Amino acid sequence: MQLYNTLSAEERAQLIDEAGKQRLTLSFYAYAKITDPKKFRDELFIAWNALDALGRIYVAHEGINAQMSIPADQLENFRETLEVYDFMKGIRLNVAIDQDDHSFLKLTIKVRHKIVADGLNDDTFDVTNKGIHLKAQEFNNLLEDPNTIVVDFRNHYESEVGHFEGAITPDVETFRESLPIINEQLQDFKEDKNLLMYCTGGIRCEKASAYFKHQGFKNVYQLEGGIIEYTRQIKKEDIESKFIGKNFVFDHRLGERITDDIVSQCHQCGKPCDNHTNCENEGCHLLFIQCEDCKAAMENCCSAECLDIIHLPLAEQIKLRKGKEVGNKVFRKGKSEALKFKKSGDLPKRPLAKAETNNIRKKITVKRSLIGKAEHYYTKSKIAQFIVEKDELAIGDKVLIVGPTTGEQDFTITKLFANGNSCEIANVGDQVTFEIPFRIRLSDKLYKSL
Repeated sequence: MQLYNTLSAEERAQLIDEAGKQRLTLSFYAYAKITDPKKFRDELFIAWNALDALGRIYVAHEGINAQMSIPADQLENFRETLEVYDFMKGIRLNVAIDQDDHSFLKLTIKVRHKIVADGLNDDTFDVTNKGIHLKAQEFNNLLEDPNTIVVDFRNHYESEVGHFEGAITPDVETFRESLPIINEQLQDFKEDKNLLMYCTGGIRCEKASAYFKHQGFKNVYQLEGGIIEYTRQIKKEDIESKFIGKNFVFDHRLGERITDDIVSQCHQCGKPCDNHTNCENEGCHLLFIQCEDCKAAMENCCSAECLDIIHLPLAEQIKLRKGKEVGNKVFRKGKSEALKFKKSGDLPKRPLAKAETNNIRKKITVKRSLIGKAEHYYTKSKIAQFIVEKDELAIGDKVLIVGPTTGEQDFTITKLFANGNSCEIANVGDQVTFEIPFRIRLSDKLYKSL
């Protein structure tokens, strides 16, 4: 039986578009004792593949950690696949604040040694002996207690764009780094301080709270469901948000806005900005913060070196990557000497700017008409090729290119070619090409703004 993906991300995106069904992005986790993780993994793949569920899931002897995208009309059937297992009966599903049908484009379930890498080798450590869970209002109340120490158990590239007021934000790249650092910093407060912790969805705090109880801390608390559930509760119950900025998420969106506060800056020019991007150079793919001006000038690249590389023929780019150990470089999260304004671990005390939320809403509600789909992209010349399936396309038209990786990119057509010839207007059936300041993918769609 097939227990792996056979479609590429672009092929899957096309099928999602053609199906026209709303999808839900959600996450969940559970610590449990799983005797046979491989068997458990295969059972989940069979059940979820049948529901067209996609996502990135880790299973281990200690439990499951999942970030997923499922068809909205399959939610109850999906819950039933979880209820089969006693340790997941009634499990909370953290539904994303911002929904995107293309948040995940493959179903990947991997067996790991642990669902959260902690670097601990202590048989006496019981992960189920966790701290006290707090709901949003309870968390806010304890946050205001002067006897409370609040700790962010996420990584530097997450806390940099959003965090709770007054939180300790370790300058780390992995969860395993944060445990000994925080333990050492707080040694003098085991008996008399409230240790309050939070993370994205709760899974890291679940383990961290158990670890600090194991280390002798008396008053250990954690935010139930993490920032995702906190945001749902403050919106539903009209509670003041003590979290400022964006919540970093691990799908192609890279962030959900919680408040309109911008607490970080473009790593290239220093302008207030909290939009992450991945370097366009496939041999780098560095995650960093980049404003729209730098994105246009640097063509989504993190450095002049990477900018030069993306203009080389594809064969030369592949040749440069061949034989090099680029794994660690690919997954480096925003630390590079080329990023002049990266201030990892040195977060501002107050917001640097406010996000233009009105413009965001306007962009979402803009009327548009589908023109056609992508056919090809010429790397060296930065030329995009589309087939016009509906309406017509003309010089001066404002257009929008939308795709799971491309996101939403808008610009104005200044030069146009139909079937290889320069023209003013292209009609249905024409193969059109035009210059473009970014890379497109075959799953991208071309829209005309109305």
